[in-house]
Amino acid sequence: MESARAGGGAPTGGPGAGSGPGSGSSFPSLFPPGLHGIYGECRRLYPEQPNPLQVTAILKYWLGGPDPLDYVSMYRNMGNPALNVPEHWHYVSFGLSDLYGDNRVHEFTGTDGPSGFGFELTFRLKRETGESAPPTWPAELMQGLARYVFQSENTFCSGDHVSWHSPLDNSESRIQHMLLTEDPQMQPVQTPFGVVTFLQIVGVCTEELHAAQQWNGQGILELLRTVPVAGGPWLITDMRRGETIFEIDPHLQQERVDKGIETDGSNLSGVSAKCAWDDLSRPPEDDEDSRSICIGTQPRRLSGKDTEQIRETLRRGLEINSKPVLPPINAQRQNGLNHDRAPSRKDSLESESSAAIIPHELIRTRQLESVHLKFNQESGALIPLCLRGRLLHGRHFTYKSITGDTAITFVSTGVEGAFATEEHPYAAHGPWLQILLTEEFVERMLEDLEDLNSPEEFKLPKEYSWPEKKLKVSILPDAVFDNPLH
Repeated sequence: MESARAGGGAPTGGPGAGSGPGSGSSFPSLFPPGLHGIYGECRRLYPEQPNPLQVTAILKYWLGGPDPLDYVSMYRNMGNPALNVPEHWHYVSFGLSDLYGDNRVHEFTGTDGPSGFGFELTFRLKRETGESAPPTWPAELMQGLARYVFQSENTFCSGDHVSWHSPLDNSESRIQHMLLTEDPQMQPVQTPFGVVTFLQIVGVCTEELHAAQQWNGQGILELLRTVPVAGGPWLITDMRRGETIFEIDPHLQQERVDKGIETDGSNLSGVSAKCAWDDLSRPPEDDEDSRSICIGTQPRRLSGKDTEQIRETLRRGLEINSKPVLPPINAQRQNGLNHDRAPSRKDSLESESSAAIIPHELIRTRQLESVHLKFNQESGALIPLCLRGRLLHGRHFTYKSITGDTAITFVSTGVEGAFATEEHPYAAHGPWLQILLTEEFVERMLEDLEDLNSPEEFKLPKEYSWPEKKLKVSILPDAVFDNPLH
């Protein structure tokens, strides 16, 4: 549970303790040093607002409460008329970084590295005419993202995008997803417990999210900055925006996004997904053995660069199906989905089972003759992106299952060190499958999978097959992947 209050009403040791951060005097000794650093940056921007309204977690996370953010401060920003920046509410979180330095929440690792997770979230919401107080729903949104970070130990970076699949304020708004970028005003802060940067949440429409997936998040953020009603230079979210940037300026899609995809490809190297794969080379009863026995020679090793990128993709796969992974803002948001605890990085990559995903000398690779790939509709819709935006540019793309350690990595002939080869294009390393596709086959698949671009005309289940390549792809209902017996 959370409550909104003026900043001066915090208990001893909280943001309003003692003389308070805006009193003009020095901070009392009980004021948490990590808070001191962040409040100093807030006071630099808002010296006239020493005691902003705050949303605070009544029962702190370190006392067993559900909300990782101790506080979210809400400031009134007058904008910048000269830059065509409108008046707006500015939200700043406290809790993703180390506020206390005593290991109650974050492990203290020194002053040179990141403080806690190394960042705090911010959000800029356009102020409606006559609005005298900031809405509190952005604080709930920030708590939801913070819960994901704490539970999964995955951090966010500028350019990341988060599929939310629901209006951010639970209204009828088209703003249903998020991009992340550096806050345009807040500078990194050095605290006694490390460095804190500020990542701003930017609300976007579904079409803009898809463009970010097909191209890259930074490119779409730059386009949003050029359209005042879609964010402008400070990327202010307007929940009443009824048009996408491509409807406002149709030339942006063809002249900027399509050209960017053709020239640069996609920066999206992988996604969390509902996916699975079957080895059709052996009878089902041999399936367990087929994922641990080596046939043939010792596998080639991925190059260091590609290994680290795939490892990071598996750690940070956030971009798809993230509504079931990210905790809901409130119980009413669940829409019948099971919002289980987000899969932890430790569970999937640092436990004993991680050996099945990341290559090392104790696990060998099996070459497969025939494979069957299975995706839900949302995951399948990204196959053309994988082929056109990644493989045709000599890159790789990974699907990481949200329900287990299963992973599917598509690689092109330009990816050095892959253990799938042109001679043996299907290779399994534990539950991690690699598929190597030649440029000629990619072009053919793009033609055969063209209807994936029209999901409104799609009927499930749908199967695609290339018998001479011994490859089959099925697009299946979500329920297939939600069934624990699958």
